[in-house]
Amino acid sequence: MTPQRYAYGPGPDQWAELYLPKRPRQAGVAVVVHGGYWRSAYDAGLGAPLARDLAGHGVAAWNLEYRRMGNGGGWPETFLDVAAGIDALVPAAADHGLDLARVAIVGHSAGGQLAVWAAGRAAFPATAVGAGPAVAVCGVVSQSGLLNLARAQELGLSNNAVTALLGPDVSRADPLAAVPLPVPVYAVHAENDDDVPASQSQSYVDAAVAAGGKAEFIPVPGDHFSLIDPAGNAWAVCRELVLGLLARA
Repeated sequence: MTPQRYAYGPGPDQWAELYLPKRPRQAGVAVVVHGGYWRSAYDAGLGAPLARDLAGHGVAAWNLEYRRMGNGGGWPETFLDVAAGIDALVPAAADHGLDLARVAIVGHSAGGQLAVWAAGRAAFPATAVGAGPAVAVCGVVSQSGLLNLARAQELGLSNNAVTALLGPDVSRADPLAAVPLPVPVYAVHAENDDDVPASQSQSYVDAAVAAGGKAEFIPVPGDHFSLIDPAGNAWAVCRELVLGLLARA
């Protein structure tokens, strides 16, 4: 299938691609947010196979690109792009009759952090980066996501990527600092992940549940990249979670 590209800004990395399934299709849209420790070396090519697979299973998928560290990203640019990129579903929905009452996000690694951050936008103060979403989110599937940025910063993960992104104060974008979210968060984590410790997901879920939120830690076999292999079992678990979120919304 050939996706349709929508620009949401003037930059070469400010776009998303819409993958449409053949009819009949499930109501709603799945937003795919790729990872790569927020660095420009990694791009939306990581998310394209997942978006294609979701469309093959009857779901419209929105593969989101954004500015990263090294190509104009960082704070707040990366976060402004993710917010604007999700809100750009509005014109796409008008073109294709998409149901924006059901929008779930699946994000891998740094994309998991961005996905959970974006799912909380409705509660942001009016002056905060990303406030006032045009598109509501019904739930998140985080794939080995960086969901405890304060701890990730302490550990210096990926050559101090968190500090490079946010500086010394990570609280403004730390998912763990914003629990509970009003929507479910499934924190799927690869059991043999050498890139993001499982404690990043487990500590988030523990804090979210303690705060009264709906969150679940789901370990799956494989390594960090097993989660984005569309032929693998780890991705199949994530896909079914996304389909479930959309079906129940």
